[in-house]
Amino acid sequence: MLGNLTGVHLIAILFIILLMFGAPKLPALARSLGQSMKILRKEVGGDAETPVEAQPSNTKTDAS
Repeated sequence: MLGNLTGVHLIAILFIILLMFGAPKLPALARSLGQSMKILRKEVGGDAETPVEAQPSNTKTDAS
């Protein structure tokens, strides 16, 4: 009987259990997930969101 369960079925079961027992914690979970995604996008984007002050200068000065 359990051999017929696929990944989609297991995800649906886990989602229902989460809704039944973790409903009060869902807003905090969603907020945490959103913050994690924001950090991930920032890290993956890298140079696009780096402030001007933090970027290395490519100008060379003569030391002579």
